Amino acid sequence: MDLVIIGAGGHGKVVLDILQATGKHRVVGFLDADPGLAGTEVNQIPVLGPVNQVSRLRQQKVKGAIVAIGDNRVRLSYAALLTEHGLELISVIHPAATVARSARIGNNVVVAAGVVVAAAARVANSVILNTSCVVDHECEIEEGVHICPGALLAGRVRVGAGAFVGLGAKVLPCLAIGERAVVGAGAVVLRDIPAGATAVGVPARILLPATSI
Repeated sequence: MDLVIIGAGGHGKVVLDILQATGKHRVVGFLDADPGLAGTEVNQIPVLGPVNQVSRLRQQKVKGAIVAIGDNRVRLSYAALLTEHGLELISVIHPAATVARSARIGNNVVVAAGVVVAAAARVANSVILNTSCVVDHECEIEEGVHICPGALLAGRVRVGAGAFVGLGAKVLPCLAIGERAVVGAGAVVLRDIPAGATAVGVPARILLPATSI
């Protein structure tokens, strides 16, 4: 399938590398909101312009897309826009990732190199599972989540929609990370984190209550 990558930054480069490693689709270009990038190339793939080029690309038989933007809200917004324009949102799984047969992966999901998704885990749409993170058995990752490189989720952890789990963070079994919550880099989570809260440290302590967002 011919497709475009939305976002020509660092994460876009990662997604391009995964797509080229799998060889399943042909990337015809990037779309990016930065007008200064139009007409440039990323690893020999052209930046075609802003996302409003989607309609023209559809006429040229481009059928698929993936959103390669780290910001959770922006990623979800673009995913909705692309769906409205009739593009198929694909997921990419690096050949060096391990995904259990019983795991379920949604659309517009990035599974980077070294990731482990264990038995009966469920990953919803527009999620980033970044380099070498672990999503253990029966975890539930809701829509628009970003699990950063090296983060470790033990079994049966639930991560709410739009949440962010930072670099190298660890979450103990059966805990819940609320919607839009932020777990800081290196934090060790020993109890549930409320929706909208920020938790940092070892053990993780809550800095911002849910009512402050």
